[in-house]
Amino acid sequence: MLLPDPMSTPSPQLLVAAAQQTLGMGKTRGLPRSVCLHLSGEVLAVARGLKPALLYDCNCAGASQLQSFLEELQGLGFLTQGLHILEIGENSLIVSPEHVCQHLERVLLGSIAFVDVSSSLPHPSVRSLDQLQHLKALIAEVITHLQGMQRDLSVAVPCSRLCSSHWNLCTVFGILLGYPVPYTFHLNQGDGNCLALTPLRVFTARISWLLGQHPVLLYSFSVPESLFPALTDTLNTWEKDLRARCRTQNDFTDLCISSEVVTLPAVAL
Repeated sequence: MLLPDPMSTPSPQLLVAAAQQTLGMGKTRGLPRSVCLHLSGEVLAVARGLKPALLYDCNCAGASQLQSFLEELQGLGFLTQGLHILEIGENSLIVSPEHVCQHLERVLLGSIAFVDVSSSLPHPSVRSLDQLQHLKALIAEVITHLQGMQRDLSVAVPCSRLCSSHWNLCTVFGILLGYPVPYTFHLNQGDGNCLALTPLRVFTARISWLLGQHPVLLYSFSVPESLFPALTDTLNTWEKDLRARCRTQNDFTDLCISSEVVTLPAVAL
């Protein structure tokens, strides 16, 4: 199989400088070197289609600072055009409209499952998208919005905002970030959930990038251990798809997917 030519990888020092200069929020000391390099790797993973989106949470930098950061990476030859800043609520995501739309279209076809963890339930329960009709309309809205953004070539890094006043952001972000089993719960019951003291199987997917640096964390999500047998097919399909996408690029190597069971006194979503 022919692989696309890898994007030019600037020196780590240039990547660190790009992040610290654009995302430093005026502070004398910018983001730590390790954070800058990991963030650059995550952005490249989005560009390569290994994850549909990245939720920025390194500091309080906003959309304009993220635009500047991505423009710097483009200027270094690290990225081509195609990424987009999507604001939802008080949060900023870096997305590839093309890849995230493909992902959301698969979601509408039933590629993922949901776990209802509403506080009124005695224990978590598996739900399908057909049982969550309001999510179908929301996903279709996001697809329509991002499809329009794919045609915006007027700026190097476009930015847009989605109105989200009545959205369950925990579920929305789980979908956009590519989790195979996002959590959902009834908003009218508050932010509580029924996961306290529930054994959870936590999955992590890491992939190697720069020689001598820590692997990039692509995914980290959990499912209740009691539901793991019922979700095995969904999780296996997700893993198979991720490994297939990894084979279409040659910037990253050595994908490692692992899991462990943890039990916590409380779980914040």
